[in-house]
Amino acid sequence: MTISDRSRNWGSIGVNGKQKTAESEAPAIPRIDASTLLASAREIILVHKETQYRLRITSNDKLILTK
Repeated sequence: MTISDRSRNWGSIGVNGKQKTAESEAPAIPRIDASTLLASAREIILVHKETQYRLRITSNDKLILTK
């Protein structure tokens, strides 16, 4: 195996050192834009198993999730 062969395959090597295949890759994680959740609000309440969490945008435009 040449150096160029190694560099070409580097991104497809798994944690255990074995070659990744399309079948072994996990399904994509859904992506939701924060503006979709927040709409025009600066904070929302998310409910998970009867527990409330507050997701808010800070003055520095960062997201914070608190219980």
